[in-house]
Amino acid sequence: MKPVLIIKTGITVKAAYDKAGDFERWIIDSMLGNAADFIVAEVFKGDSLPDSTELAGVVITGSAAMVTERLPWSEYTAEWLRQAVNKQVPILGICYGHQLLAHALGGRVDFHPGGREIGTTVVTPIAAAGEDELFASIKSPFTAHVSHMQSVIELPANATILACNEFEPHQAVKYSKHVWGLQFHPEFEEIIMLAYMQERAAVLIEEGLDLEQLRGKVSPTPIARKILADFYTLIKNYSV
Repeated sequence: MKPVLIIKTGITVKAAYDKAGDFERWIIDSMLGNAADFIVAEVFKGDSLPDSTELAGVVITGSAAMVTERLPWSEYTAEWLRQAVNKQVPILGICYGHQLLAHALGGRVDFHPGGREIGTTVVTPIAAAGEDELFASIKSPFTAHVSHMQSVIELPANATILACNEFEPHQAVKYSKHVWGLQFHPEFEEIIMLAYMQERAAVLIEEGLDLEQLRGKVSPTPIARKILADFYTLIKNYSV
């Protein structure tokens, strides 16, 4: 099988890194993958991206950056993604990666009018999910970890919403054939979610959020986590 590329768009918060490592480790572990099958490009550090036709698939990480900053490395990655989508390379974007896909394909990203969403939430699949190869097995609402301030405000043309919650209408989106975006973090475990809250405790309190209530709601997210393993299975099958 060709390698799977992890496009790393930033690093996690220190509290999470100290406890559990960084995005690429969580993604590979969640995908139940062999580390030797993955390559990592740290685009936020200036790494270049390979020929997308030489890849089995792509996962784009989260980031502390904002898509609206239009950072040079981010715009470079957006252009690369446009070309990879046109070549029908399987892609899964997570949080910032989801937003960057939307931006690359003509959608609009901005700060969510409701402010920050953080913690463990319930995400509900909608009717279209039943026809999607990645989401078809998800029949009912499921728990997922979230941490974001920006969102996909307007979807690009031909995108299909697969899942939502009361706060975020675009929790899961299919952008094109074999191309998905997730606003939530399927790679997070409880220890990571709690570390994000620990790192941002002062800001969360300043924003008027009930930190103890948020901590108390942190719980396992097995269905969300399985999406990454299912994506890995799909791209292996595509490669056969």
